[in-house]
Amino acid sequence: MKQSDDLLPLGGFQDAPLAQELSENTRRLQNVRNALIERPSSTRIFTVANQKGGVGKTTSAVNLAVALAEKGMNVLVIDLDPQGNASTALGIEHHIGVESIYNALVHNIPLTDLIQKSPESENLVVVPSTLMLASAEMELYPLQDKEYRLKNAINLYLQTAESTPDYIFIDCPPSLGQLTVNAFTAATEVLIPIQCEYYALEGLTQLKVTIDTIRNRSNPELALSTILLTMYDSRTKLNMAVVEDVRSHFPTQTLQTVIPRQIGVAEAPSYSKSVINYDRSSNGAISYMEAAIEIARKGINHG
Repeated sequence: MKQSDDLLPLGGFQDAPLAQELSENTRRLQNVRNALIERPSSTRIFTVANQKGGVGKTTSAVNLAVALAEKGMNVLVIDLDPQGNASTALGIEHHIGVESIYNALVHNIPLTDLIQKSPESENLVVVPSTLMLASAEMELYPLQDKEYRLKNAINLYLQTAESTPDYIFIDCPPSLGQLTVNAFTAATEVLIPIQCEYYALEGLTQLKVTIDTIRNRSNPELALSTILLTMYDSRTKLNMAVVEDVRSHFPTQTLQTVIPRQIGVAEAPSYSKSVINYDRSSNGAISYMEAAIEIARKGINHG
């Protein structure tokens, strides 16, 4: 039987949207490659924080760092989470016995002695975390300068490093303990990844109070500069409503770029890779590259 000219071949209806997405991703990837960004006039230090786990915090820190490094920026990632997920995703050794950020916080070892080069990019270096960091909360508590240990370590590094970083990303644990307080005290900017879900703004409000407290007490330069919406699913009305809600409350801080919920983003860390180097042409990887460019061009909006 001859196939009618006006009938699509089997799978045609499914293939059309896929072809459209591939074409769109190719266009976006080309735009990312052609995009130019300038070096900041001084090092931008981001604390990437959210006291709630599972919102894409570490994934965002890692992929934004890789994206900026690939655009020629010098980037340092400080893994301040005892789980060491950022170290894993960036291909960095962080087993017990490796000197880590714990040694800087507790024993004043300079960051220059702890840094490892990441295989993700020639412009990216990492201070790893190990499980030793879990005991740092207790060991720091009696120290008089406990809130300033990370700030002091970073300041020394900025004065002595052969190549001054353009960006520093501090990946925090999902809690508001002593490690996160150190990160807030050391940073100039806070980047909060928020999952597109119903209670998104509740945790954000609590974090905002903490940021204001730190600003008043120990770091007047701290700004909530960036909110990144993650795990977005355009098929659900709830996700779209959350995006609108967050943007209405934080219009200058919320990036236009949103990070989609995608399997590659979740899979990449298990291969010790960023999603950018795991599946560069995927929607998730391109979105992180677009977000990094937006951050670089946006500068600081105080909030």
